[in-house]
Amino acid sequence: MLLLEYPKCSTCQKAKKWLDQENVIYEDRHITEQNPTKEELACWIEESGLPIKKFYNTSGLKYKELGLKDKLSSMSEEEQIELLATDGMLVKRPLLVSKSGVCPGFKEEIWKQIIEKEGRKQ
Repeated sequence: MLLLEYPKCSTCQKAKKWLDQENVIYEDRHITEQNPTKEELACWIEESGLPIKKFYNTSGLKYKELGLKDKLSSMSEEEQIELLATDGMLVKRPLLVSKSGVCPGFKEEIWKQIIEKEGRKQ
């Protein structure tokens, strides 16, 4: 199980604390130091079944600075994924990735379901 997070993000801190309390074994990855690749993102988006926009940090400064609210709809899926792969700050975080599911953002109920399917507790 992989957790992509930004250490200064309060939601990421909350998610890590929750995972630790649930005794979940996971690999921690700093989202800006090791930005997800285009290939990883394409795979995770497909596995999640969610629209690409759900993987964008729509409340982030970078998203707003680039005016993506108005630009994404005119971009192809490939262009959106390529852009997302350019900067970890564009990616919705925390991002939980496992063989049993992918979830952008901390949604305790969904994470619980993924963890139960995965069986990745200490």
